[in-house]
Amino acid sequence: MSDPKSVTLPDRLAIDPDSPYHDAELLQRGIGIRFKGAEKTNVEEYCVSEGWIRVAAGTARDRHGKPLLLKLRGPVEPYIKDDGEEG
Repeated sequence: MSDPKSVTLPDRLAIDPDSPYHDAELLQRGIGIRFKGAEKTNVEEYCVSEGWIRVAAGTARDRHGKPLLLKLRGPVEPYIKDDGEEG
């Protein structure tokens, strides 16, 4: 069992399984995102070093059925949601 605080989150992470930045094991642990100091729950992808997140643009879909994404720029703070609440 590893301590949630000992896990280093990647600089870039995506929830799309087709993305090279997808990490299913890490996503199952529960990742939270603070963007410009506010909690965001609709983030599809983030990059800390470049300072952006991608969020779905409403219900719009591309020709492959994936959501259209908007890139928002600002400070990004990822964290593990389960900060030792168990036990």
